[in-house]
Order: sequence, then structure tokens, then C-alpha cells
Amino acid sequence: MSLIMKGSSRASFASARASLDKHLQGANNAQATALSSELFLTLHALDSSIALRRGLTDPSRSGQDKVSLVDQLVSKHIGPVTVELLHSMVASRWSSPIDLSDAIEWLAVEAQAAAADADGTLDRLEEELFRFGSIVAANPELRSTLANRTTTTGVLKSALIADLLSNKTAPATLALISVLVDHPRGRNLEAGLNHFAQAASERRNQVIAHVKSATAMSDAQVSRLSAALAKQVGRNVRINVEVDKGVVGGISIRFADELIDGTVASRLAEAGRRLVS
Repeated sequence: MSLIMKGSSRASFASARASLDKHLQGANNAQATALSSELFLTLHALDSSIALRRGLTDPSRSGQDKVSLVDQLVSKHIGPVTVELLHSMVASRWSSPIDLSDAIEWLAVEAQAAAADADGTLDRLEEELFRFGSIVAANPELRSTLANRTTTTGVLKSALIADLLSNKTAPATLALISVLVDHPRGRNLEAGLNHFAQAASERRNQVIAHVKSATAMSDAQVSRLSAALAKQVGRNVRINVEVDKGVVGGISIRFADELIDGTVASRLAEAGRRLVS
């Protein structure tokens, strides 16, 4: 998975995901969407207070003490399912305060993906996150506008996203992009979209591979590449293809934390480096 944790956080995150799966079993779109929204609400509260993050991950405090802190601060604003999930998370041990926040964000995205799965739009969600990232990357003015937290009039960027994407994307896509533009958490938009897309993809235990090619790939080529990568990583692989004339020929493949660069451009660059070394 893309969210890499070490030490006690790894076990706590695995436990949290198992708990989320339990709560999502049989959940309909509205229930999964509510869980996602409440997890994001909790995340924003944690991100706004380092003291709160430390309090909820302090190994010297008892699990019950941290559960009580959750009840005092957020239980009035969220439903019982989310409260139960947070109780189990804060009672676990985390290697650092930021790990708890990162885990909550990942679960919030997975819950929104589950909502999309419930209404049959999970494929659309994954595709639209990728396509919107490509649109932003190709449009510097849009990228610059969305990089700022608010407009000059103080309107949140999510309001602009609503105007831009309403009735043009799946509801889950609009929800996740809206969260991301208002709360990027130190990431650029493209990185955030990639992170959210991978978290959404985890709902069906698959990896997303970003492929750059000088020309468009046929469906048959995409299928063969997907099968080859799946055999290599031991999981289903979803292929997102970006046509980039700069690669000259061949393809580059990025999935998880690996890059396979077989482009002519990269080979020419390497040859040039060797000539001047």
C-alpha cells in the first residue's frame, strides 16, 4: 500500500483498516459517505492542533484516557460508528502523532471509495481523479488558482471546484477533490490526487500504475501490460495512460514507489551524461 508506516504505527494502521472494513460491510452510499465526511472532520481538527495530536498518541497516557479525550472533543459532532472507529484507533499505539492523522485521512478516502462502490461509480472515481490531475498539470493558471487556500474574496477553493465539476463527475470525485483543495496538508494538488487515487484503489486490493507513452495505447496493449504488472506485484493493476510526446519512444511506468523508465528520452539522457562524465 502507498501509506508506509513503521514500528507500532504499522500494526495500528492495519488494525484500523480491518475495523473500517467491518463498519463498511453492508453500508450503503449514504452511510459510507457520512463516515468519510466525519473522518475528514476529525482529521481537520487534528491538523489544526499539534497539542491534540500529541495528546491522542501520547504513549504515557492510558487508552481509556485518550478515548475520553475523543469523546470530549468530537463525539458531539460525529456519529456512533465513527466514534467507535476513532476509539479503537486512539487506544492503539502510534510511532508519531502525524501517523494517526495520515491514517485517518487514508480511511476517510477508503470510506468515500466504498460509497462510490455502493452506487457503482468506483471505476469512475478512480478515472476522474487521474483525469483531473492531468487537467491541472496542463493548465498552469488553474493549478495556481487551486494552490491558494482561498480566493481573494475569502471563498474556499471547494466552491470553485463545485462550480467547475458539479454534475460532471461522480459525487465521490467531487467530495474528495473538494477536501483536497481546501486541505492539501502540505502537498501539491497532483500529489494529493495520486495519493487519494491509490487509497481509493485499495478498496479492491489493486495498484494504480501511471504510464507515460509517446502515443496512445490500444486496449489490448493496456490489458497485456496490466496482466504483466499484476504478475510482477501479485495484485490487480489498474493502468492510467498519459500521452507525452517528450518521451520520444517507449514507455515509463510508475507504480507504488517504483519507476520503470524504458523511454528513448531517458536512454538518450543517460548516454549524454556518460559522454560528459
